[in-house]
Formats: sequence, structure tokens, C-alpha cells
Amino acid sequence: MTATTGVTTVTGLADRVLGGWLGRIAGNMLGKPVEQGEVWTRDRIDRYLRAADALPLADYLPEPPTEEDERALRPEWRSCVRGRVHGSCRDDDVDYAVLGLHLLETHGFGFSTEQVGDLWLLRLPYLQTFTAERAAYRNLANGLRPPLTATYDNPYQEWIGALIRADVHGWVSPGAPRRAAALARKDAVLSHTGNGVYGAMWAAALVAAAFTAATAREAVDEALAVVPASSRLARTVRRVTSLHESGLPWEDTLTTLEEETAGLGWIHTVPNAAVITAGLLYGDGDFSRSIALTVRGGLDTDSNGATAGSVAGVMCGAAAVPEQWKEPLEDTVRSAVFGFDGVRISELAERTLRLAQAEG
Repeated sequence: MTATTGVTTVTGLADRVLGGWLGRIAGNMLGKPVEQGEVWTRDRIDRYLRAADALPLADYLPEPPTEEDERALRPEWRSCVRGRVHGSCRDDDVDYAVLGLHLLETHGFGFSTEQVGDLWLLRLPYLQTFTAERAAYRNLANGLRPPLTATYDNPYQEWIGALIRADVHGWVSPGAPRRAAALARKDAVLSHTGNGVYGAMWAAALVAAAFTAATAREAVDEALAVVPASSRLARTVRRVTSLHESGLPWEDTLTTLEEETAGLGWIHTVPNAAVITAGLLYGDGDFSRSIALTVRGGLDTDSNGATAGSVAGVMCGAAAVPEQWKEPLEDTVRSAVFGFDGVRISELAERTLRLAQAEG
């Protein structure tokens, strides 16, 4: 097929969109067992991998090498480590991508923030929401409307929740990072403010830019243009790019950023954006290396792995995602979103592609 969408051929665009979905799910699964930043530090993750003879990391996490490690892993590890993956396990990082797709199919690109909230109440179980999303959900159920849903009794307004909801807005906006950011902002303000919203705009733009960028650095630079240059998010991402450009090793770059963002917590948007940026820049276009470095970076490992995997998957396309990541997923998604449990990854990608073509 040789028809074009404006950024690539139809078949090429389909491969990129599927790559984004596969990358998000694989990156999420890779990071899920060690998703607890105060326990699974960078050092501890690497000690685990060395004990299991799994460095360099190029596949899902290995079985825990010790009983102590097994006790420290999240309970979902049994369906996320290599040899045990049979389809994706349920996780909010994937649920929100599914729900975002349903939002766009239901209300189109002119959706309102209120409509985002309505779909949460209709399709998403309350106990499968966390931090800012749970606060916003509770506020919705109590009759509050945006923007109060984001600000009332919500101490998590700048945490990573809105960022993990943003990928779908990038997938449907190939090569159009500003449009992706505008869509993500309407979604994000239901539950977040400040850097929490900027993180979602940045992530959506990063995914959109990945469709046409020649390098990860080019995509990062394009994404930076959609958020205020003076924001802490933008300053932190620029700091990562500067350290990478200087030739500083990945480990030292993350140590520097860890010191400079100390006190924000392991679920805050800003330090996690630094880990994602470093994983992509030092991954240098290699899918496995990009998600492996991102997860080894610690903090919110499954969310970061998912975002980095989405960007890397879009950049390389599904055909180039190594089989060890794709094959165990068995083209199947487990989801808490009502009506979507067991849906095929390929079907989600096809539906996303239709939206991208409609707006292209």
C-alpha cells in the first residue's frame, strides 16, 4: 500500500502505532516486579540482575535469585518475569491507554475534561485508581467538577499519574506534538496541576514526535517545546540532555539528577521524567537498551518503562521490536476497564490507527 498519511505510508504508520502499544505493554511488564522506588533503588535493581547473571538486561526480569529478593518484589512478579509471561498482566499504565482510546472513539478529539471524568466513573473501578486519580475519582463521585477535581484534597497533583495517561494522544497525533499535548492537557487537568500537567503534555508530544524524529534527542527536543521553558520539568529534562551531550556516563547522569531532585519522592513527575529521558538518550534508538536502562533507573519503574517503551516502539516500529518482548504478550491485554479485558493488542492498534488516519 502506498497511500500516505502525511508522515509515513499507511503500512508504515500501522507498524509504528502497533510498536507503540507493544512497547508500552512490554516496558510496563519489565518494570512491574520492582515498582517500589524506596525499596528498589538503582543499586538494588542492578545487584538483583548481577546475582541472576542478567546484565546487560535484554529480556524480561529473571526469576528472583534469592528468597529475600522474592519477598521484596511486587506480588505480580509471577506473571511478569521471563518464562512466566502469558499476555500482559493488568496494570493502570495500560488501563489508561485503553480508556484514552475509548474516550477518543466515544467523544472524538473535541472531548471535554468533564467527559474524561464521566468515562472514569462508567468504565474504571475505583479501587484500580491510585494517588491523584483516586482523589479526582472521589471528588467526581462527590459531585465536584473540574478543575476542583484536581485541587480539592489532592496532595498528588504533580505526581506521575497524568503522564501515564498521555501516550494515546501521541499515537493519534503522529508528527504533531503540539496537537498531542493539547489533547493530553484536557485529560490531565481532571486530576493534576503544574508539573503534573506539563508531564502529560511532554509525554504525549514525545510520542507524537517519535513518529518523525530521526533520533531520540530530536524527539526530546521537540517535546520540550510544548511545555513552559521555566517549569521544573523542562529544566530537568534539559539538564539530562546537557549531561548526555557532555559525554557523562548514564549512571553518573542519574546520580546527578537524583541529587538535584532530592525530596520530590519516587512517584513525582519530575524525577521520573529525568529517568525516562536518560533511558531514551543513552538507549540511542535501540529498543531493548532503551527500556532496560529506563527500568534500571529505578523510581516508578513500570510507568517509566511503559513510556520509554512506547517512544522506542514508535521509533523502531513493531516489526523491529525483538521477539523476546513481543511473543510472550500473546497479543492479549488484561484490563480493568469495563468491556476491554482480554482485548487483542493488534485490535487496539488498529483502532488507534483509524483515529490517527481520521485526524491526519
